[in-house]
Amino acid sequence: MPVTLNSVQAAQITLADFITRTPMLHDESLSAALGAEVHFKAECLQRGGSFKIRGATNKIASLTPSERARGVIAPSAGNHAQGVALAATSLGISSVIVMPKFAPLTKVEATRAYGATVMLEGLSFDDAAAHARELAAQHGYTYVHAFDDEAVISGQGTIGLEILEQLPTVTTVIVPIGGGGLIAGIAIALNALKPDVRVIGVQAEGCAPVRASLEAGVIVTAPASQTIADGIAVKRPGELTLPIIKALVSEVVEVSDDEIARAIVHCAQRAKLVVEGAGAAGLAALLSGKVTLQPGETACVLLCGGNIDGNLLSRVIEQVMVRQGRYTLLKVALVDRPGSLAQLVAKLAESGANVIDLFHRRAMWLAPLGKVGVELVLEVRDAEHGEAVRAHLESHGYHVMREAQGDWLE
Repeated sequence: MPVTLNSVQAAQITLADFITRTPMLHDESLSAALGAEVHFKAECLQRGGSFKIRGATNKIASLTPSERARGVIAPSAGNHAQGVALAATSLGISSVIVMPKFAPLTKVEATRAYGATVMLEGLSFDDAAAHARELAAQHGYTYVHAFDDEAVISGQGTIGLEILEQLPTVTTVIVPIGGGGLIAGIAIALNALKPDVRVIGVQAEGCAPVRASLEAGVIVTAPASQTIADGIAVKRPGELTLPIIKALVSEVVEVSDDEIARAIVHCAQRAKLVVEGAGAAGLAALLSGKVTLQPGETACVLLCGGNIDGNLLSRVIEQVMVRQGRYTLLKVALVDRPGSLAQLVAKLAESGANVIDLFHRRAMWLAPLGKVGVELVLEVRDAEHGEAVRAHLESHGYHVMREAQGDWLE
């Protein structure tokens, strides 16, 4: 059955008792900065932490009694896993989920908590998918594809219906792309009901086969999958989804992990939302200027998931704070005698800097005999304050080296 407006509307009826109608939130600060109205469709607040429960529930609800008895299986980098597990358990069906070995621990544990049997296999979504296919053939499970399935696409398309209901003046919708099921369903719904809406897709640079596939006219496999946006790290778009993207999506852009990190922090600081890398990709495209809005436009940015590992979130926030000038790294050589370090810390206190970390080194720096190297991580108000701290130390006789972020090998 092809995906149509009718199939999306039917999915909305099916899902009514299973999903949350997620809020549409206005970002006042970003709207003022861009001269346009920017809204977030906060699907990161959905049951299971992402949009995936929509497609998974619509698919599993359509199974025959014999298919339900055999159970379902699905590969996933994390969010589809939770959606399938939650949907299957809600409908009284057993589920097996195959996830890559390095899937975020929070997503693995959450999937188990929703009632699924979890198996870890391979290094990428594609490796997990191949193993899931083998198990489906061996045991008779129904395979629930993460994106390349009409019922799944129709379920995801219900977001498009909600966007138009909640934000009828919308002119641009920005959607992250992994395999393409989400943007395909949304684009079908929007094109049928308001065809002048511009739909823009966003991929992570570290795994971005869609634009290459569109340019080549055939499905192209990404050479690698390396990004913090693990939820959209899919090496190949779908056979069903790519033609829909080609027909209905205005543009596909790519964003870096640094740009995604900035968007994650923006959501935390401005919208008070916890959003994962995949969920923040659309906002990253807007913040980086890779998607531009005309004055007076009304844009909806889909925050499609919030299942970010706590350790990754803390590292992202720390790195972005360095880039924003909120953290500064200094090196100072001191005379190696009692009281020298205390005097340095006193001068830092005078300048208003807060010491986050302090490393007292001798041999590692090859400091001259009689001196010791001190490396400081300081919290400051902004980049200008960081420079004032450095100048304050210099004015009191300290020779200060300010460390920039290093150029690391990929």
